[in-house]
Amino acid sequence: MSIRPWRDIHRRQSRQIMVGNVAVGGDAPITVQTMTNTDTSDAVATINQIRRCEEAGADIIRVSCPDVESTAALRQITRAARVPIVADIHFHYKRALEAADAGAACLRINPGNIGSNERVAEVVRAAKANGCAIRIGVNGGSLEKHLLEKYGEPCPEALVESAMDHIKLLQDHDFHEFKVAVKASDLFLAVAAYQQLAEMVDCPLHLGITEAGGFVGGTVKSSIGIGSLLWFGIGDTIRVSLSAEPEEEVRVGFEILKALGIRNRGVRVVSCPSCARQGFDVIRTVQALEERLQHIRTPMSLSVLGCVVNGPGEARETDIGITGGGNGKHMVYLSGVTDHHVQDADMIEHIVKLVEAKAAEIDAASAVVPQAAE
Repeated sequence: MSIRPWRDIHRRQSRQIMVGNVAVGGDAPITVQTMTNTDTSDAVATINQIRRCEEAGADIIRVSCPDVESTAALRQITRAARVPIVADIHFHYKRALEAADAGAACLRINPGNIGSNERVAEVVRAAKANGCAIRIGVNGGSLEKHLLEKYGEPCPEALVESAMDHIKLLQDHDFHEFKVAVKASDLFLAVAAYQQLAEMVDCPLHLGITEAGGFVGGTVKSSIGIGSLLWFGIGDTIRVSLSAEPEEEVRVGFEILKALGIRNRGVRVVSCPSCARQGFDVIRTVQALEERLQHIRTPMSLSVLGCVVNGPGEARETDIGITGGGNGKHMVYLSGVTDHHVQDADMIEHIVKLVEAKAAEIDAASAVVPQAAE
């Protein structure tokens, strides 16, 4: 039994699909996605951006394929990528056929938007032949005309009905390797739609608050919407939609998962907002450390507190901690225990080295475990 039952999240059980070599749904880790914003026909620029997203930790990356030039470049892109690539298709079914043949691991497509039943059948055949999954992507801003006429406006029932219609088209062709999103820019609308859909289907759900806004506003909206759903146990893969570089979407996505204790990657920083009691410039120190520690993937915690009011208490709960002291001399904690002091001028470099050493120690210990089990 958990010693902290108030932290328990009971995840909705979905069936599992494969997006390339990445499992989505079931008991697989919740994955973090993003989408490139380069011209896909420029393979070099797109691959370079994909590489930055991979370094940030992206599990799956989507690229838009609006024209034949994009799908022509896709083969080079999928070969270069280290993570599965999703091809974003909206209306032309031939782009889906080309993307499947070019190595896309998943097609983002709404079957009802690409024309006749025979065209849907062609796309399904191509997906099956190439081992592609499909993501049905319902969006509150592009609902079908007949649903807007029926409901009068975008509402949860309209998004869910649209999703169920698209699902049926795939199931009628005996295709079941799909996941579904019912996104909206209104977080209340999106959350309600996902809650309704989660009760009706067993497929994996792709979470997102679409057109969420800029970095700050979009992060807040996405954190509330996606975070609420994850807390309810709903969601198998997430994309934080920001008017920002895609690697920032990845970082925010992982921060949401870390905050909920769902998935840990890299350094979790606990820091104070700073006040007149601070013994060093907390804000600038945290900014510098977050920048310097982006390369750390090992899950660990770091507390950065400006004074001794809350500093010792927070440090006891983290792997490494620093608490501001007087005369530019600060206390460093290792594994929750006071260990040594560091001078102001050396603090950032010293903490970076401590984190890197701790990460190496954790990684070495983790590597020994499977051998011991054998």
